[in-house]
Order: sequence, then structure tokens, then C-alpha cells
Amino acid sequence: MIAREYISHGIRERAAELATLDLGPRTTQEIEARLRHDIGEERVTAIDRRLLRSMDADRIVSSADRDPFQQSLRAGRLQKLASLGLAESLDGGRWQLAGDLEATLRTMGERDDIIRTMQRELTARRLERPWIGRSLLGSGDNEPVIGRVIARGFADEHRDRHFLLVDGVDGHAHYVDIGRGDALGQIAEGAIVLVSARSLEVRDVDRVVAEVAAANGRRYSVDLHLRHDPTATEAFAESHVRRLEAMRRAGAGVIREPDGSWTIPADHLDRAAAHAARYFRDHPVQVETLSAVPLDQMKGAEAATWLDRELADGAPHAVRDAGFGRELRGALAARRQWLIEQELGGGEGRRFRLRANALAILQRRELLRVGERLAETLGKAFVEAQTGAAIDGRLARHVDLASGRFAVLEKSREFTLVPWRPVLERQLGNQVGGIMRAGGVTWQLGRGRLGPEVS
Repeated sequence: MIAREYISHGIRERAAELATLDLGPRTTQEIEARLRHDIGEERVTAIDRRLLRSMDADRIVSSADRDPFQQSLRAGRLQKLASLGLAESLDGGRWQLAGDLEATLRTMGERDDIIRTMQRELTARRLERPWIGRSLLGSGDNEPVIGRVIARGFADEHRDRHFLLVDGVDGHAHYVDIGRGDALGQIAEGAIVLVSARSLEVRDVDRVVAEVAAANGRRYSVDLHLRHDPTATEAFAESHVRRLEAMRRAGAGVIREPDGSWTIPADHLDRAAAHAARYFRDHPVQVETLSAVPLDQMKGAEAATWLDRELADGAPHAVRDAGFGRELRGALAARRQWLIEQELGGGEGRRFRLRANALAILQRRELLRVGERLAETLGKAFVEAQTGAAIDGRLARHVDLASGRFAVLEKSREFTLVPWRPVLERQLGNQVGGIMRAGGVTWQLGRGRLGPEVS
């Protein structure tokens, strides 16, 4: 545990002391040159902080100072702030600072940092892209970003906020604030992702819980839900329990009773909205990995790749003939030709169609190939999961394939590969079971029954 004050200021001060010991103190000329440089900066500077400390209740400051050098700095900086619309000149050398001066300058500084970050990463990879300084995901009127991961890094180390640079199919490079670092697992450079904004609205699941609780003396349970709405399924009601458990862990006021029922506060919807706002602050976007395999490796892969799914859906996403969009168009054309040669599809252009079972055939080929390879590593026999059959075993790990992410279920002498779901992350190392379905696995985890995730 490190004190916040030491992280904010102490490390910098200690580093300055060490540099002074090795190099000697900064000269007066160096200090003055740095301060003069700050006059024209579009970020919060030491001069701004002095101005803010000296302003009165009406945010009025004077350009005068007993030190002629400091007076020249104040006058020059106030002129710069006026050009930015952040200060207004009054009579007698007095100025009024804008109410949002600090926040606006901080935003400008972040913008400059983003520009430098994008220029550095794009130049290092020899990519020439028109770029968007910051994707406005979360504004409510923006489109999701689909593209290739260029880089991931710290946006703010003190608050553990990360960014993602995405080479979009729209031909642009996007800078996306993805929130806290632990909000997103590892994503390899070159992976194809879909980044979409999260909603701040109160969810339907919260409204249903409040409705059931209002009709049952502020109590909620699966049984009460099913009696309140006879058309609801047990799996649907269990999804509401998972939501309540997430809110309980976040301290949102719901109470789980020993009998498995829940006590719901009267202001549940307000608490749910506040919980959503806190979650949104740390998780502003949702990042879905469409393919962990880079684009070049998908063209001739014997697997059900993202390219195949795009072709099966008629390539629904708008792809520009520029940047990564141009690369994607070329990859789709090469994949179409490969599928025709494999007799898994036919037709030209928009008339191209995959065989009805092409994706299943390709996925099975990859699973058999990977299963044989893992069998040598694990020293166990690979057993193919059959539709309709029960599966169980220890959830050992997951593997990223061209066909997607799969869970490795191990028994004493054999193992199998089944489609992965994010909820399984908390079950790693545990015994799990379920039924293999055409769309995935119906999992039985604890008291919850999770249906297959259909893509």
C-alpha cells in the first residue's frame, strides 16, 4: 500500500532530489525558460495554479506582481487564456477567470497527450491513418468501433485507467478510454475487436425486481418471480438473482437472506441507477473479441473464422476502402476464394453463399486438430462433445482458437473442448457440468442454470 500523496507528489519530488544530486541544481535560466514555455501551453500549468490560488470569490485576479518576472508570466498567461476564451480582461489590469478554466485546460492537456500517443504508436508500426482523437463512446449517438488492436496502455496510471488504440474498418484509427485496467482481460495486438458504449439507463432487470418486490412486501426470490409472472422461465428469473448478487457485492443496498430470498429497498431503482453510474465510470465501454487470431492468419485457416461469420452474415458492417478497411476487403476476397476451393461456398460478390453446415465443418476440423495436439501435451485422450450429450469435468483453462474461445474440461483420463462463456471465468479450477446444445452449452453452475449463448 502506497500513500496517495506520495504517488501524486512524493515520487516526483524524490526523483528531482536524485537528479539534483547527480546533475546539480537547475540554473535560474533553465527555470525561467521552462516557465516562459508554460505561457503558451494548452494544459494546466504552474502559472495557472498560482492564478487560481490568488483569485477572489468572483474569480478575479490581477496581472500585477511584486516580482517583475512573475508579473510578465502572469500577464502573458492571462493573454493566452483570453485567446482560449478562459479569461476576460477588466479595467485596471484585472482579469476574471472562467469557471471551467481548470477542467477545460485539463481536457486540452489530455487531448495533446492523446495526439502524441497516437502519433508515436502509428509511426512505430508504419501506419498512415486519418485518426480520431477520442472515440466519443458513451455519448448515446455514436456507432460501435470495429477493428484491429494497435496497442493498449495507461491513460492515467494514478487512477489505473487504460486506453485502447483500434485500427478501424472505417479507415480511421480510434483512441478509446476503456476504464479501469482490470475491467478488460488480456487482448493481443492484432486481435479483432468490437468496442461499443455501455448504457447508463436503468435496466429492465432492475425494474422487474422492483415490481416483484413491491407486490411481495419488499421481498424478491425466484419463486416469487415465477408466481408474479407465470410466463417467466426459471433461467430468466435466475438472471435477476445474478444481477442482485452483483449489486450486493457493490454495496448497493440489497440484502440476501439465509433462505435465498432478497430484501429490496423502496428506492431500489434509484440505487440501481447510482450503481450503473459507478460501474459506467470504471467500465465506459464493452470490448468483445471477435477474433484472437490476426487477419492474415484467417485467410486460409481450417477453422470457422470471423471472416466466415462476416461472409455468412453478408458482411453487415460498413467497410471503407481505406486503411484497415482495405485490408479487410482483400482478406474477405481471399477467404471467399479459399472456401470455393474447399467446396464450402459458391457464388461471386454479394451472391456468395456458404454451405449450410460450412461453419460447423470448419469448427470441427479445428477442434479435432487442436484436440490431438493437446492430447499429447496433457497425456489424456480427447473426446469430442456431442450435441445433446451431458458434459462435466474440471474447468482447467481456456484456449483461443481461430473459431473462438473454448473451455478445456478435464477428467481423470480424458478431456473435451466446448464453447467458452465469460461467466466461466469465476469457475476456473472447479467442477462444472451441462448439456451440449447446437448453440453452445447449457451450464449448471451452483444454483444457476445458464442457457447456451447463441451468436
